[in-house]
Amino acid sequence: MYTAALFDLDGTLIDTEPRSYEAWSRLFRNHGVPHDDATIKGFAGRPGREALLDHLDRFPGHTVDDLFAEALGYTALPDMPPVAAVPGALDLLERLRAAGVPLGLVTSGTRDYARHELGAVGALGLFDALITSDDVTRGKPDPEGCLACCAALGVDPAAVVVFEDAPAGVAAAKRAGADCVALTTTQSAAALADADLIVPDLTGMTWPPPTPAVAAATRTEV
Repeated sequence: MYTAALFDLDGTLIDTEPRSYEAWSRLFRNHGVPHDDATIKGFAGRPGREALLDHLDRFPGHTVDDLFAEALGYTALPDMPPVAAVPGALDLLERLRAAGVPLGLVTSGTRDYARHELGAVGALGLFDALITSDDVTRGKPDPEGCLACCAALGVDPAAVVVFEDAPAGVAAAKRAGADCVALTTTQSAAALADADLIVPDLTGMTWPPPTPAVAAATRTEV
């Protein structure tokens, strides 16, 4: 019943959460702005500039662009946590590509960032469409990015499964009318409860995935 697969990037295909968490934490620490775990986790799955707007009044004398550039700069420092592919991600992408399943990426990161990170793990050439923060006016949880990617692939959102790791991404997928598989790589299962299927990572993921919509049907694995 699914004709295409859409993927988030950070936390879904690549394990950047430790690096991102430290970068945002360092931004708050270096400016002496109090924060807690919930504050930093609130950045997950959202465009960085949009998330920063929620806290801009706590950084007097700074603009969103200034703060975003500073946080982004931290991610390139040699003492930051390393980045690797999420378990099972590359295997799944390669199997879907070989089977002719259209693949799309919908990320809250910039296009340059997405291309760099995908290239670093050897996955850039596997995608048919990339929708980034540069291509939308409203980030997740708004469905604009998901809908734009479906349009680029020429598929009906109702026939798409979206792989996500954050509540904002799950909400975007569901608002677009797509089914969603959520990974607990960065968030608890409770935080992802609106997804159609919740899994630890992409290890052994079949196609189509065993969401409730297809669990009772015969599945052709690829």
